[in-house]
Amino acid sequence: MPTYILGIESSCDDTSAAVIKDNVILSNIIANQQVHASFGGVVPELASRAHQQNIIPVIHEAIRQAGISKNQLNAVAFTRGPGLLGSLLVGTSFAKAFSFAMDIPLIEIDHMQAHILAHFIQNEEGSKILPSFPFLCLTVSGGHTQIVLVSDYFDMKVIGRTIDDAAGEAFDKAAKIMGLPYPGGPLVDKYGADGNPLAFKFSKPAIPGLDYSFSGLKTSFLYFLRDRLKEDADFIERHKADLCASIQHSIVSALTAKLMLAVKQTGITQVAIAGGVSANSALRKAMNDLQDEGKITAFIPEFRFSTDNAAMIAIAGYFRYLKRDFSDLSMSPYSRSNS
Repeated sequence: MPTYILGIESSCDDTSAAVIKDNVILSNIIANQQVHASFGGVVPELASRAHQQNIIPVIHEAIRQAGISKNQLNAVAFTRGPGLLGSLLVGTSFAKAFSFAMDIPLIEIDHMQAHILAHFIQNEEGSKILPSFPFLCLTVSGGHTQIVLVSDYFDMKVIGRTIDDAAGEAFDKAAKIMGLPYPGGPLVDKYGADGNPLAFKFSKPAIPGLDYSFSGLKTSFLYFLRDRLKEDADFIERHKADLCASIQHSIVSALTAKLMLAVKQTGITQVAIAGGVSANSALRKAMNDLQDEGKITAFIPEFRFSTDNAAMIAIAGYFRYLKRDFSDLSMSPYSRSNS
């Protein structure tokens, strides 16, 4: 008998629901929130209100597109954290109610672990090559930048992390400095495609070990533009493509340099990327280049599984279901992870 898991993701500003049949995704619905664009970032109160409006129709559509009845579901998995507490409460409360009403197990999922486990979503033909344990994973997003040693589905150890800003935040801050609208990261990627990544150089932090730092890079970029704008008020507009390509190159180079140091230290050459920044074209190209050079075996997620989505929650829920690792109704969400 197949196992059907409903996954619910509500950690930030996207309401998502997915249904998985064993390890194959049947549906993955995402409702975006456009309301935050005019504020230059996610407004937590507005996000939680939008989740309340979206969650029922999103889940209904996920089950409908999966072509099953809700009575066929074996369990409901949800993001417990980390994330915005108000947003998490919406998903957690619905999952609890659904679990109780349908008399099926409730499965809590860590958001960052789920990003990594998205690599184990299989296609219908069963032909996708999956990572084998152990492997390294660079999980990089607007709120996190970590190098994780993955020994099993739920045996993960963070061996490197940012000591200040996350890489995704660095992308967004650089975009904001240039006057680009929120979210700026994808726009830096877009404009950077037509620019010279070596046109401008910015200071690189000298952080020992496997940890990252991006606050100094952000400050270097800010001061660089401040000085150039004094000389030429149109400097940003005239050099937008090169600026985007150069700051992107600086961030991606920092990410891959530490990642390759982790490969050298651990001897593990299977390397994955995960999280929202794994959708960045320069990072994906850098990973493919390292693989072509014979330095690593790269695992790059599909674009639809890079940013926040419920498919990754569902696949993580499937593996916890196999272990019979269930939650009770007394649990509550958490905004920050202990890892």
